[in-house]
Amino acid sequence: MSDPNTANADSPTLEKPTSATPRIREKGRLMSASEIERTLVRLAHEIVERNNGAKNVGLVGIKRRGIPLAQRIARMIEQIEKEPVDIGVLDISFYRDDLTTRDVRPVVEKGEIGFDVEGRDIILMDDVLYTGRTIRAALDALFDHGRPKSVQLLVLIDRGHRELPIEAKFIGRIVPTARKEIIEVKLQEVDGDEQVLLVELVD
Repeated sequence: MSDPNTANADSPTLEKPTSATPRIREKGRLMSASEIERTLVRLAHEIVERNNGAKNVGLVGIKRRGIPLAQRIARMIEQIEKEPVDIGVLDISFYRDDLTTRDVRPVVEKGEIGFDVEGRDIILMDDVLYTGRTIRAALDALFDHGRPKSVQLLVLIDRGHRELPIEAKFIGRIVPTARKEIIEVKLQEVDGDEQVLLVELVD
C-alpha cells in the first residue's frame, strides 16, 4: 500500500532530494502496464480456482494501492463468474513499515469496510509485501469487523525481508531485494502512471 505522502519506502515519490528527502536512484523497471494487467488476470483466475468459484468471496483492498487492485480483480472475477463480487476497504495510515520508519507502527483508521465479512472468504489485497507489519495491522482491523471463514493474502509484489510469520497465498511476482532497495508500484488510479520500478536509496 504505497503512499508517497507518508515516507513509504516501498513506493516513494521520485523527486529532487532535499535535506528531508532521501536520494533515490532508479535501477530498472520490473513490470510494464501490460505485464501488470496479465498478472492480475492470472491472479483473478487463481482466486476463482482455489475458492471453488466466487460466491462466498469478498475482496478487501488496503488503502491506497490495494484498492484499485481489488477493484480491477473484482471486475475480472465478475467476467469469469458472471456475478458481482463484494469489495471493501481498510484504511491504514503510515508511518508505514519501511527502511526509514521501521520502529513506527501502522495505524488503522476507524471506518466500515463496506460489507459484512462474517463467514466470508476474504481476499486481503496490497501492492507490496515486505516485513508483514502492515498486514498484521490489517488483520487485526479486519477481525474487529467480524469473523471471516478464511483470510487469504494477495500482493502484486513480494520483496522478502519478513519480520512476522505472514505469507501471501496469491503473489504476482517474487522480487528478491536488498534492504536499501525499494519497490515502487505505480497504478493509474492513484499515480496517473502504470509500472513497477526497482529503486535504491543512495547514501
